[in-house]
Amino acid sequence: MASPTSQRTNKFTTLRLRFLMIMLLCHTPHESKLFSANQNHQKIFSPPPPPQQQQQDSNPHAAFDTLDLDGHFSFQNTAHASRDFGNRFFFRPAAVLHPKSVSDIASTVKHVYEMGPLSGLTVAARGHGHSLQGQSQADGGIVVNMESLTRRPSQGHLRGGGGGRYVDVSGGELWIDVLKETLKQGLAPKSWTDYLHLTVGGTLSNGGISGQAFRHGPQINNVQQLEVVTGKGEVVTCSEKQNAELFFSVLGGLGQFGIITRARISLEAAPDMVRWIRVLYSDFSKFSTDQEHLISLDESFDYIEGFVIINRTGLLNNWRSSFHPKDPVQASQFVSDGKTLYCLEVAKYYNSHHDDAETVDMQIQGLLSKLHFITSTLFVSEVSYLGFLDRVHVAEMKLREQGLWEVPHPWLCLFIPGSKMDQFASQVFGSIVTDSSNGPILIYALNQSKWNNNIKRTSLVTPREDVIYHVSFLASAVPSSTGKDGLDYILARNQRILDFSLGAGIGLKQYLPHYTTQEDWKGHFGSKWEVFLKRKLTYDPLAVLAPGHRIFKRQYQIRKQSITEGLLKNT
Repeated sequence: MASPTSQRTNKFTTLRLRFLMIMLLCHTPHESKLFSANQNHQKIFSPPPPPQQQQQDSNPHAAFDTLDLDGHFSFQNTAHASRDFGNRFFFRPAAVLHPKSVSDIASTVKHVYEMGPLSGLTVAARGHGHSLQGQSQADGGIVVNMESLTRRPSQGHLRGGGGGRYVDVSGGELWIDVLKETLKQGLAPKSWTDYLHLTVGGTLSNGGISGQAFRHGPQINNVQQLEVVTGKGEVVTCSEKQNAELFFSVLGGLGQFGIITRARISLEAAPDMVRWIRVLYSDFSKFSTDQEHLISLDESFDYIEGFVIINRTGLLNNWRSSFHPKDPVQASQFVSDGKTLYCLEVAKYYNSHHDDAETVDMQIQGLLSKLHFITSTLFVSEVSYLGFLDRVHVAEMKLREQGLWEVPHPWLCLFIPGSKMDQFASQVFGSIVTDSSNGPILIYALNQSKWNNNIKRTSLVTPREDVIYHVSFLASAVPSSTGKDGLDYILARNQRILDFSLGAGIGLKQYLPHYTTQEDWKGHFGSKWEVFLKRKLTYDPLAVLAPGHRIFKRQYQIRKQSITEGLLKNT
């Protein structure tokens, strides 16, 4: 008797053949590739493109000679667009578009869309190239250099009034430039990422989180309006009230539904100074309890993050270059060697021209008095608001000087349900991760109940609990190393973390996700998958955009995949 597995296989094979026959009888010439719904994406039917199409594909110059552009294409100097910050994937495009207007992008995408599915061409938007696994690359396709499309916020795009204060910025603008320009008006965006030398469109396509997200939500929670170029080449303005489905699709949508060319970002009054504080814990339970307490308060710190430090020698002495110990004698006696420690990093913003320093100190002391950290590890620094937000760039410059920036970055970024955090920490920080010398390990709590409820309509995926933790293993690998600082070792460690989490039922979700099969992507999106697929069919039916995520195949209309899935469900 055949096994249940073989029965299902035979049933699926029969369905595929039946569907293939239907397609052979009624297909149109531009619908000639079909992929099955299984995780291997087995190619069933793939006739060669007609000679005219083959010739067009082999000559990208000819394919785009007819476009009237304000910017230009580069067909020779494309090597830079074949790499990214992750330094692990290298896919060379056929051309790089350097747009000077939104119409340049729209015309290019529309041209690719109208070439039909047989062209195989794809389009990827590339900001500052900070993707990790080739997400901003387009193998043999077109990469759009979004940094060519800049429009400084100072050029009359700061607004206020009944709709609240906001700034209109190009999708290719760097957040550091947005900050500098808005500060000139005494204003600033509410939510950030830890590293500001990223483009607006890039972070909004992923989510954009940092230590302010516990209060304001991710950056996608602070957007009033977008201008988007869809996978059909249409330029659409969208918001919560106008073309809302596209608006929520694009936010956190991994570039699958459109290229963000303009964003309207909510602003608030900007401080000018920051009290920056670090303390240590040796007990994870106390560390997590204090974090969750702080994020539950209406009046708390303005920034709350944390990180894990494992077996670090002379830790507090290293802090002295930027921080001052509250008790120098006790701090000098603290030993970090051989320990797993948890650092709580918080900050209080204030305006030095209006806020009383004594009042600020009292607020900080009141908050710290309720916490359970190791008292000898209290360190404080006072820096400018700009300096605090741009702090990672300082470290970047040092690493670049040492030649340690352009190395592989096998990062693993996760959202962990709050109810599972103790279990996760006990195994991961107790057994799997034995040192933190390869790079920072971030860990901080977020309270989704304080976020705008509309974030549930976006494409961002998080665990279904109010309190979640963001945990990121931000490792740098030493090229050619076969030891614990090598790429293979770090990737294996990351996989052990994922395997443990799956087996233990942690229920994590990846942030900046990377999967190699569509089945895994379905698992990632869970109940959102059907909506995600429907949105793809609506806004990018030929899967022209963002091929680097490897979610959808370009060569055939996704509609056929959905039909196949429908047949399977109805039998």
